[in-house]
Amino acid sequence: MSVFWDKGWIRFPYDPTLAQWVEHALPQASASVTDPTFAEWLDCEGTWFIGVDALDNDPEGRVARSDVLSGQAMDFISEHYGRLPLHKGQVSVVYPGYPRPRRGEGEAATRYRRSRDAAHVDGLRPMGPDRRRRVDEPHAWILGIPLTEASADAAPMVLWEGSHQILGAAFAQAMKGLPKDSLHQIDVTDIYQAARREVFETCPRIELPAKPGESYLLHRHCLHGVAPWAEGATAGPDGRMIAYFRPEFAGGVAEWIESP
Repeated sequence: MSVFWDKGWIRFPYDPTLAQWVEHALPQASASVTDPTFAEWLDCEGTWFIGVDALDNDPEGRVARSDVLSGQAMDFISEHYGRLPLHKGQVSVVYPGYPRPRRGEGEAATRYRRSRDAAHVDGLRPMGPDRRRRVDEPHAWILGIPLTEASADAAPMVLWEGSHQILGAAFAQAMKGLPKDSLHQIDVTDIYQAARREVFETCPRIELPAKPGESYLLHRHCLHGVAPWAEGATAGPDGRMIAYFRPEFAGGVAEWIESP
């Protein structure tokens, strides 16, 4: 499995254990899309349900009547990162017509969404009127679990292979020699943007479609986004729906920097 450390991502083949979990998760995930509690998460003029914390699972991944979240992907994660308690899963749904402008999004951001797949590193939330970035959420890893069937060109996950090495080195340099308890306050905007430009110039862009029962794991420093919904792409009435888990390191930003 060294491919994960080299490339920053790995796809796991069909896993019947995970497929059973999906059967339990899908009805609950589908219901969350129309739940008034999560109405704010329908954005991009109705073409993207962001669905943060929309899946009602427990810290071991049980949802509805499912067993704990397990299988090949979780075995790999447990071996290399240990078993972290899971947050409520994100239910990310994309529909035909994506991407359209997000609420409050300027023309440049909309253009970036279309031309660069809204490429980003998770956990770097823009703050204030100048949208300066700090490591606000030190995720340990990113696990994507498709919940619905969709064609390969129906807004798949996109990543830049090897980008985790460039970006990880940039973040480490930005925080080198600083007190560990202050790392969450460090402005990484400029070094992040410079490293991102290098990634676009040097790293291959990979589209990563997958089907229910399959899954994929991304390194936390991997630059990734969502491709546009292609003309002629197909999916069922639930759209292209994926559950994402991104638990945070107990050791905060220091562990986010130092962990493999």
